[in-house]
Amino acid sequence: MMTNNDFDRQVDRLIQKGYPAMMDLSEEEFRNQLMPLKSKAKELERSGGTKEGNIPYVIVIRSERVDGEKAMQLVERKNQNGFSVMDAEDIQRFKPIEGIELPDGMAYMITDIDTGKETRNVTPNEAIKTIINDSRSPLTLEEGIAVVTHFPDLLMKNNGFSLLGSRCGDRRVTALWISAGKPKLGWCWAGNPHTWLGSASCCSRVGM
Repeated sequence: MMTNNDFDRQVDRLIQKGYPAMMDLSEEEFRNQLMPLKSKAKELERSGGTKEGNIPYVIVIRSERVDGEKAMQLVERKNQNGFSVMDAEDIQRFKPIEGIELPDGMAYMITDIDTGKETRNVTPNEAIKTIINDSRSPLTLEEGIAVVTHFPDLLMKNNGFSLLGSRCGDRRVTALWISAGKPKLGWCWAGNPHTWLGSASCCSRVGM
């Protein structure tokens, strides 16, 4: 179970990564603007309800404030920084799919995060049906990057996850996995299964 110490840890990590400066904020301004989410995190902790093995919550900074390409480069796992095979323009083409409404403000939280082990070797086209039938929501591209920013060890060799909540109108879905020891943002075809890729989801999105 996570506590408010973990909320503070996530905020500290974002500060250490340089998010305030990229958003033209001081460290104090950055902390103050995230404070409303801290009270929401406390409510989540009191209510419980997170499935065993899932992450209770993760802070997500909106991509309008820090673009996905830069955010991916700031991911660090075992002293290796993340990278993307997609350029900034291509990343920006991926928008939330119909049915996903992102909370207003510079940041929000996703709750009860599952990286999709049960949907490994299932095509994204089929996995999204399972996610929706379970009354959950697929993670967007920016949410996936947020998860591995705060919990980089979730990515392991032959154990990544797809981000079905963002699409750009073609047959691609973005995904995160380990390549040459580094966290990688790439893409796969929506109709292809992979034994090493599940499809990540969350229970809800909580705004300020």
